[in-house]
Amino acid sequence: MDKIQIENFEFSGSTIEMLQGKLLLIQGKVGMLGCGYFNIAVADKLGSAMATVSGVSCYDDMLSARVNAVSARAAECGVKIGMTGKEALLIMK
Repeated sequence: MDKIQIENFEFSGSTIEMLQGKLLLIQGKVGMLGCGYFNIAVADKLGSAMATVSGVSCYDDMLSARVNAVSARAAECGVKIGMTGKEALLIMK
């Protein structure tokens, strides 16, 4: 598990090497930001706050990429499609 510092907040990052690319996840205390491998429908079913970004290969890419899907719980927190991954994580810190 990697530690990721965003402003004054610490997040946990996980990377799993896949046959074709990487599975990336950054977790805060309230919610998480995942790469395109993650399924928002499952996050909704579990009641998890999750946003996803696509076309990323590292944590820095995730922070600058635009959110393309948001679970209902993340939306309740204020996360919106189109914001950056960094903006979403700061909401779900």
